[in-house]
Amino acid sequence: MSKYPKPHIIDFAQLGDSGIGYISVAQNDKLPFEVKRIFWTYYTPESIVRGRHAHHQTQQILVAVAGRIIVNTESADGELHTFVLDKPNQAVYIPPDVWHTMQYSHTSIQVALASSLYDEKDYIRDYENFKKIWGK
Repeated sequence: MSKYPKPHIIDFAQLGDSGIGYISVAQNDKLPFEVKRIFWTYYTPESIVRGRHAHHQTQQILVAVAGRIIVNTESADGELHTFVLDKPNQAVYIPPDVWHTMQYSHTSIQVALASSLYDEKDYIRDYENFKKIWGK
C-alpha cells in the first residue's frame, strides 16, 4: 500500500464574480506538501502527449490556468484515472508512485507545483522500470 494519497482533484476556492473577475489561491497550509518548485508549460501542440514518467520522491499539483489538459494516471497496482482540467480553480494531485501523461489543448497553460527541486535522478522515464520500482 502506498504511503501517498491517490491521484485526486483539488478544488481551490473561487473568489469574486463575473463582474470583477476571480481569484483562486493555493497556500502551503492547504496543500499536501510544501512547494519547492513551480514550472509551467504552454503552446504545446494538441497532438503531443507529455509527461510519460513517474518520480521516486516528487509530488506534484497540476493546474490548467487556461485551456484544457487531460491527465491520465496509472498507479503501480494498475489503477487508472483520467482527469480533465478545464477550470483554473481545479488541480490534480500526482504522487511520486504514479505514471502520468498529459495532453493539452493548444491554448492551455499548465502550472505545476512540485515538492522538490529539479533533479533528473528523481525521474523514472521507462515504464517497465516504473513497474519494477513501485510494483508489488
